[in-house]
Amino acid sequence: MKQCNQCGKCCIKYSNGGLSASAEEIQYWDQYRPHIYEYVSDGKIWSDPNNGQPLTQCPWLRKQENNMFTCDIYFDRPDDCKYYPTSVLEMINDKCEMLETSDLKDTKRAQQQLNIIMADSRK
Repeated sequence: MKQCNQCGKCCIKYSNGGLSASAEEIQYWDQYRPHIYEYVSDGKIWSDPNNGQPLTQCPWLRKQENNMFTCDIYFDRPDDCKYYPTSVLEMINDKCEMLETSDLKDTKRAQQQLNIIMADSRK
């Protein structure tokens, strides 16, 4: 399994209504990160601050000149983002570029490797 190359596929796929934030995360943003909280509407993320309508893409995703993506709120991003990817099956479905041919041939080993890679990100 390769390291993340910041292709942005997961961020693009899930930022269109596929993400959620816990009440605790939203409360934290409300108290300490109002620039993030303004994109929350009725407990849902990412909404237009002017009209509350859902955005089609995460407002914090930035495409760099080298076609890599970065997150403007990386250290304050929702747990949904922190914990991704959770499984090799999820990565296969999302066409994650971290996967190698050997991972597809032995998904059990690949899942074990993913769990090691993601150990610091998950609770």
